Amino acid sequence: MFDFRIVERLHKIDEHIKKEDLKYHHKRVLVNKEFTFDAAHHLHCYEGKCKNLHGHTYKVIFGISGFVDEIGLVIDFGDIKQIWKEKIEIYLDHRYLNEMLPLMNTTAENMVVWIFEQMENALKNETNPAQDIRVEFVRLFETPTSYAEARREWMTNE
Repeated sequence: MFDFRIVERLHKIDEHIKKEDLKYHHKRVLVNKEFTFDAAHHLHCYEGKCKNLHGHTYKVIFGISGFVDEIGLVIDFGDIKQIWKEKIEIYLDHRYLNEMLPLMNTTAENMVVWIFEQMENALKNETNPAQDIRVEFVRLFETPTSYAEARREWMTNE
């Protein structure tokens, strides 16, 4: 009954399932998308290795929540990727961060807040208000074992 088998008939809209059945619930759901980028930076007023110009392969993870639309999607993963590519990554990937970002020390702690703000602004401008899509968190890994995180509750209540 649950063994591997070849599908004999592909479900078709309006024949096997109705459009009104595509949305299964009205609950908030969190989706995640991650990206990597390579960049160089150095830290000001810091006595340690990071005061020298150096680079990282960063990893950023977005946690985005919202209510599903009429076909059961919060947001298409491709739409998150498009926002990342067009609005955020262009300032980060293969760049000297001290030159590209607003005036700040380019710590992971400062950068993760900037990234959160960029994604939050893009989602407000480019998504359906009825879905209430919002950034819940952003994690920015500077190394495979070290990251900074910005969370919605910290960004809006402090």
